[in-house]
Amino acid sequence: MDALTGLLDGPRARGAFLMRSLMAPPWAIRIRDEAPLTVVVMAKGTTWIRPDAGEPVRLTAGDLALVRGPDPYTVAEPPDAPIGVYINPGQHCTAPDGRSLEEEMCLGVRTWGNDADAATEVITGAYGVEGEVSRRLLDVLPTVIVIPAGDPAAPTTLVRLIREEIVKDDVGQDVVLDRMLDLLLIAVLRNWLGRPEAQPPAWYSASADPMVGHALRLLHNNPGHPWTVAGLAAECGVSRAAFARRFTQLVGQAPMAYLTDWRLTMAADLLREPDATVASVSRQVGYASSFAFSSAFKRVRGVSPQRHRSGAALAAVGTD
Repeated sequence: MDALTGLLDGPRARGAFLMRSLMAPPWAIRIRDEAPLTVVVMAKGTTWIRPDAGEPVRLTAGDLALVRGPDPYTVAEPPDAPIGVYINPGQHCTAPDGRSLEEEMCLGVRTWGNDADAATEVITGAYGVEGEVSRRLLDVLPTVIVIPAGDPAAPTTLVRLIREEIVKDDVGQDVVLDRMLDLLLIAVLRNWLGRPEAQPPAWYSASADPMVGHALRLLHNNPGHPWTVAGLAAECGVSRAAFARRFTQLVGQAPMAYLTDWRLTMAADLLREPDATVASVSRQVGYASSFAFSSAFKRVRGVSPQRHRSGAALAAVGTD
């Protein structure tokens, strides 16, 4: 599992909040839900995304965007419209005076807004992404990514299907929409990661290299294996020296240093699981003993696995 795959594990496990908004201008919605990642489908009309830091981004019909949180931002039309709605943590919407707008602005199944006949239709999916594996990718994303409607890579068929499915109330509909939203997320990320101006993480760029990419997949898919530089080189069909040199050049870390980071990144997420123990996690990520695992974890992350696990448990209770 690489970080792109790991990014989707959280949304797939917990479900994303998906909503269709029908808005007649002037309008402005202040988004402060703290969602780490939000997919935006501009189905009809025009709108603006106003990050607190940076220039406003204009979206027109057919555009697809990805907004990285958890910092707040504003969605509006026109861009200088006064804020009339706040979206708070838990997707609770209120007026500027704190009055709830959830019933007042409800327009049907997964549909919300100020005018059922509005010319502007925006579909948003907010992901509650968590975890260290996801953060390896999220931390390098810009605040807003846009795939314009005319882009050959734009998933136009998928967008059309989501517009059709979001208003249905069939059995299992939430699962259907979640999977469609996952596909949209992958489409946006692949599009951005492939752009010349993007600055993807070194491990992502290196994955395209026939030799290093193969080694990365081996490490990602089986971190618990007792890998060595010589063993990885043999799997790749090259000498130990050539492999170590190429891997370090493309990834920016020596193979064993990368493996240690990956193991401890996975361990940080595994320790969040309710039935996980330090002993079971240490075995999963390839440590011969809990003592060796705990020492490595504390050295790299600054806290013991037990302290990390306790902190994650307290955070989970605080969000219930």
